[in-house]
Amino acid sequence: MAMMLGGYHAFAQLSPGDLSEAHAHLEGLSNCTQCHILGEKVSNDKCLACHTELKSRIDQQKGYHSSSDVKGKECIVCHSDHHGRKFEMIRFDENTFDHNLTGYELLGSHNKQACDKCHKKDFITENEIKKKNYTYLGLDQKCLTCHDDYHQNTLSSSCNNCHTFEKFKPASKFDHSHTKYPLLGKHATVECAKCHKIETRNNEKFQEFVGVSFSKCTDCHKDVHNNKFGQTCTKCHSEESFHIIKGINDFDHSKTDFKLVGKHRSVKCAVCHKTNYTDPIKHNRCADCHKDYHHNQFAVEGRSPDCVQCHNNDVFSPSGYTIEDHNKSKFKLEGAHLATPCFACHKKEDKWSFRQIGEKCNDCHQDIHKNYIDQKFYPGSLCTTCHDVNTWEEIKIFDHSKTRFNLTGAHKKEKCAACHFKEENGEKKQKFRNLSIECAGCHNDVHAGQFEVDGKVECTKCHKTTQWKPSTFDHNTAKFKLDGKHKDVACIKCHKPVVEGQIEYIYYKIEDFRCEACHK
Repeated sequence: MAMMLGGYHAFAQLSPGDLSEAHAHLEGLSNCTQCHILGEKVSNDKCLACHTELKSRIDQQKGYHSSSDVKGKECIVCHSDHHGRKFEMIRFDENTFDHNLTGYELLGSHNKQACDKCHKKDFITENEIKKKNYTYLGLDQKCLTCHDDYHQNTLSSSCNNCHTFEKFKPASKFDHSHTKYPLLGKHATVECAKCHKIETRNNEKFQEFVGVSFSKCTDCHKDVHNNKFGQTCTKCHSEESFHIIKGINDFDHSKTDFKLVGKHRSVKCAVCHKTNYTDPIKHNRCADCHKDYHHNQFAVEGRSPDCVQCHNNDVFSPSGYTIEDHNKSKFKLEGAHLATPCFACHKKEDKWSFRQIGEKCNDCHQDIHKNYIDQKFYPGSLCTTCHDVNTWEEIKIFDHSKTRFNLTGAHKKEKCAACHFKEENGEKKQKFRNLSIECAGCHNDVHAGQFEVDGKVECTKCHKTTQWKPSTFDHNTAKFKLDGKHKDVACIKCHKPVVEGQIEYIYYKIEDFRCEACHK
C-alpha cells in the first residue's frame, strides 16, 4: 500500500494536472512521450501525428491553420492541456472570428448564418473526420456540400454560374441569350414557369430546365388554326406579337368607310369580321359594336349618347370627362374632392353609378357624430357647419359660446379633439354631450385637493385661461399676509414639495404660522 501511495504522489508531482476528456486516454507516466519529447516541450510533430486530418490540410496549405495568423505557431500556444477533464482546448469567439483566414470568404447570405448551420456532421464528406463528436473540419467549398441539388443533377454543380450569394431566387446571373434558345420579342417577358414547368420528381419539387423542346412554335403553343395553315407560325406571326399578322397587317383599312385609329388598330380582325372580310358591318356609332357599359344611365329620350363624348379611341379609361365638365353638374368638385378618384364615389359596388348617388355629405360619408352632437349645432347633419371641403381636420370657427362652455384664452387654441375625443380602454371615444365644465373635468388637480371646497376646485381663483403661470393669487387674502422681508421670499422657500404615496405636490395649506415653524 505504501508503494502504491508513493507511486501516486510521484505521479501527482510529475503531472501538472489532469488531461482534458479528449486526451484522457493518454493519462499516465508511460504515455507522456506520446506528446512530449523527453526534456523538451510539446512537439508539433507529435500533435500532428495524431491529428492526421489536420496535418493533411496543413501539408496542402489549406484552411485556418495555414493562414498568416496561425502558420509558424506551436500547437500548445492555442491548445494547452493538463487543466482538468472539463477544460475546453478549442476555444474562440464565433462572433469575431475572421472566416477569411480559412480560405473561404463568407459572402452575402452566408455571412448571416450561424456556424452550426454549415459545420455539422451531415455536411462532412470525409468518414474519419465524421467520426468526431464535433469539428469545424471536413467541409469543402462546393455549394452542394450544404445545399440540396434543386436541379437533381440536370445542371452544373457550380451553382454560382447562375445564382449569387445574396439569394437563390431569382437566378440573376443566368443569361438566356447564352442558351440555344435566345428569348426574343414577347418571349422575353414570359414567366420562366410557363415554359419550364414545375413538377414533382423523386418526391421533391423540381423545375425542368434541360430537355425542353423548342424546335417549333407548337412545342409550346396550341395551334388555334388546327393545322389549316401548317405548323410554320412565323409565316403570319412574329415573336413581337401574335396579333400582328403579316400580310393582313399591310392592308390599308383607311380605304374603307372605317379608318382604324387608336385601340382599333390592335383589335384582331376576327373580332369584327366574324364571317368573312366582305360582309358589311354597322360602324357609325360605338354602340353598333360595343355594349353600353353604363347601362343607359346617360340616355336621352331612350337613346344613349355616343361614347366619344367622354372616351376616345386611344384608351377607354381614364375618361375624357373633365373637372370642368363635372362642375357643370349638380355637384361641383371643390377642395379635397378634386383629388378624389372617380371610383371612390361612382363605383362603390360592382357597377359604376352616375345618377342619383347623392349630393349631401352624409350621402357618401358616415356621420361619425350621429347621436353624439345635438342637431341644433349642425342642422341636417351638414358636415360643412364645422368642417371644410379642403380637409376633414380643418375645422371652421365654431361659436362655442352657444354651448355651456365659452372658450377663452388658451382654450381657443386647443383642437376640438383635445376635449371631445377621450381614450377609454385603449380606444378613442368622442364626447360632446354632458361634459363637465369644471376645470377638473379635463385637468388634473396638481394641488392634490388642497383647495377643494364642497368637492369642487375653482382654478380661476388663482389662474387665468390665458396662461397657467404666473398665478393671480393674492397672498394678502390668505391667513398669512406677506409683509416686510416676507414679500421678497420665493414661494418655494415656504411652500415645499411633499410626497404622499406616489403623488408629489407643493404644500400650500400651511396651518402653523409661528416664526419658529419656519425659522430655526
